[in-house]
Amino acid sequence: MTSSDFPGWHGTTIIGVKKGGEVVIAGDGQVSLGQTVIKGTARKVRRLNPGGYDVVAGFAGSTADAFTLLERLESKLEATPGQLARASVELAKDWRTDKYLQKLEAMLIVSDGADMLVITGAGDVLEPEHDVTAIGSGGNYALAAARGMMDTDKDAEAVARDAMQIAADICVYTNGNLTVEKISK
Repeated sequence: MTSSDFPGWHGTTIIGVKKGGEVVIAGDGQVSLGQTVIKGTARKVRRLNPGGYDVVAGFAGSTADAFTLLERLESKLEATPGQLARASVELAKDWRTDKYLQKLEAMLIVSDGADMLVITGAGDVLEPEHDVTAIGSGGNYALAAARGMMDTDKDAEAVARDAMQIAADICVYTNGNLTVEKISK
């Protein structure tokens, strides 16, 4: 079986919402292989605590690749305590230039409660506009839904949960089994 014959892993929606002094990152639990749901309760949002510095990260893409990137991010955070943006840029540089890391297929949303960033394998470290961002197969659905709710009285967690429910109703690669992590500065 060649890599082009392999149906590929799908099934992730991760959203980050910054509102009212807190950041919420939420992710669904579905992992699919082709048209088959392999697992419905995966945890794609994690809390990292390198050296007592609290960071929340959500990932879309290959799980093994994402875990590799999360380990690298933790080591970058240990080397630059309290500097999420700097650690993220260092990770993105390594990801883009290291021959091994270049093959990794994942994206990350990270936050320390003050900053929220999207990190990609193309070397991007992006601070989202409108204080909301989303990645993964249902990311655009969740992003549109959350942006529509940002001017309401809902707090960050309610916006994230409602946006994820809308994405799960639309995207066949997204389910309603959520992992939600909240962080504030």
